[in-house]
Amino acid sequence: MAAMTSLHAQGIPRSGKMLALINYRMRITIQDSRTFVGKFMAFDKYMNLILSDTEEFRKVTIKGKKEEREEKRTLGLVLVRGETVVSMSVEGPPPQDDRRKPVAGAEGGPGVAKAAGRGMAIAPQTAPAGLAGPVRGIGGPAMGAMQPQTAATAAPQMYPRPAGAPPGMPPPGMPPPGMAPPGMMPPRGPPPGMPPMGMPPPGMPPPGMMPPRGPPPGMPPRGMPPPGMPPMGMPPLGMMPPRGPPPPGMPPPGFPPPAGAPPPRPPQ
Repeated sequence: MAAMTSLHAQGIPRSGKMLALINYRMRITIQDSRTFVGKFMAFDKYMNLILSDTEEFRKVTIKGKKEEREEKRTLGLVLVRGETVVSMSVEGPPPQDDRRKPVAGAEGGPGVAKAAGRGMAIAPQTAPAGLAGPVRGIGGPAMGAMQPQTAATAAPQMYPRPAGAPPGMPPPGMPPPGMAPPGMMPPRGPPPGMPPMGMPPPGMPPPGMMPPRGPPPGMPPRGMPPPGMPPMGMPPLGMMPPRGPPPPGMPPPGFPPPAGAPPPRPPQ
């Protein structure tokens, strides 16, 4: 055990004997008396070992008996920590790998070299029978009709300009509508629909005069409802007045209206 401890402290031996044991069938014994038998695959400087196709062997004591029996268990790929390794021994040589043996008849022949690349021209190949076009006598257009044809184009044609002015425009040499002819002064006066100069617009009093007092034309006097509308607080025509106290500003039924109130309109 002391030798293994010094081996861990110093690392891999310089002799390189561990490398010579790669792929060998090895037997590894660890501290709890278990034994691993497998193919030695790899190791490191801390003596951590990797075994493949590993089988585990351990001794089991039967209760009531002094004898021990050995149990076997298949593990496969195993990583064994170097600090638990007690001893290593060679169980068998490396297994022969049949894949590396040459197979009879599988050796390479002389072969044929052919140039390949983008610069090599490829000879045109004819299409198989039945795929080159319609078969004669069965139907379909001729081969000449299947070829692309250039569309016929007509030469540009110039059309004469119609004589006269465009629709809605005056003839050549005539002013637009509402404008005076060339060389003539426009008529003096206001534009059509406008009052003469110095006169107010229609419905407005002349300058210096007060507008007439009263409602505008077509409007009822102040305090009177518009035509066809009942007085304020009265129901529309054809409807019964609501029962209860009279509206604000109206006398109760049977009492005369207050002084200054307009007389009620007779029903129509």
